[in-house]
Amino acid sequence: MVSFPSFDDLPLRKDGPPGNAWGLFGKDDECGMLNRLTPEVVNKASHEIKDGTRIPTDLPLDFMSKPCFGRAPFQQKIKNKAPRSVNDDTLIFNTQISTQWDGFRHYGYQESKKWFNDHTLDEILQTKVNGIQAWVENGGIVGRGILLDYAAWAEKKGIAINHFSPHSISSSTLQDIAKSQGTEFQDGDILFIRSGWVRAFSSLSDEQAAALANMTTPPAVGLESSEKTLRWIWETGFSAVAGDQPSFEAWPCQNPNYMLHEWLLAGWGMPIGEIFDLERLSEECRKRHRWSFFFSSMPLRVPGGVASPPNGVAIF
Repeated sequence: MVSFPSFDDLPLRKDGPPGNAWGLFGKDDECGMLNRLTPEVVNKASHEIKDGTRIPTDLPLDFMSKPCFGRAPFQQKIKNKAPRSVNDDTLIFNTQISTQWDGFRHYGYQESKKWFNDHTLDEILQTKVNGIQAWVENGGIVGRGILLDYAAWAEKKGIAINHFSPHSISSSTLQDIAKSQGTEFQDGDILFIRSGWVRAFSSLSDEQAAALANMTTPPAVGLESSEKTLRWIWETGFSAVAGDQPSFEAWPCQNPNYMLHEWLLAGWGMPIGEIFDLERLSEECRKRHRWSFFFSSMPLRVPGGVASPPNGVAIF
């Protein structure tokens, strides 16, 4: 049984970068906070299933005809094997052009150039260490999901959101949302935050979407990069976090000392989900007056994988 240190005890490796929890689950661990998803935690989460209603959380791979951050668009090639009535298809896509999990090979500490559990770029490029296959071999990302519906909360409060600006969502706001929803957290929960970005992006014209994609650093709503945010995430005990925006934190990062990508991915080994489709999920939660559910995600089993579509489903 792992004893979790307090946030103030971080970093665990005192010779390592800020906030790291390296070695918490052993020096060779490649699953990080997904270790919280024990059989007992998953079994308890299964009690969230009441009637079997299933809500997918992945957007189409071609959701963006011109993806942001200079990424190439999705391609599908169908090959007909005439004279037989048989088709094959080949898919070519960047794993981060639509709904995705960021893996531990995606983002390292920028100053020290270290990845989760003290791995170097040479190790990342020459071995399969920290690849997403480790998550799959451990059973995927399966447990109790929690939706904090910031977009619905802000609308009710009359708070205007510019989704295409670094509009920051504070941890105190998230706690207020949880209280208003009657949501209580449990150890190992998988956190989802709906900012409304996907809905806002879907309303853009083709010209507006292309203009956004052409920006070197497309700004977007997201969580506040701060010590308070990181402390709340650590102390609440999440196994993974995700949102419907293209970067989990408000982008560009407003406080590089507390960049969530560095602390969560490289420091703690906590998967970050981005551009999740939370619109139908939000509707289902509001209809039921319940913001918890069973969640199952099995990423692609790519040895040395950097990121992956989640293949996610919420079950009520």
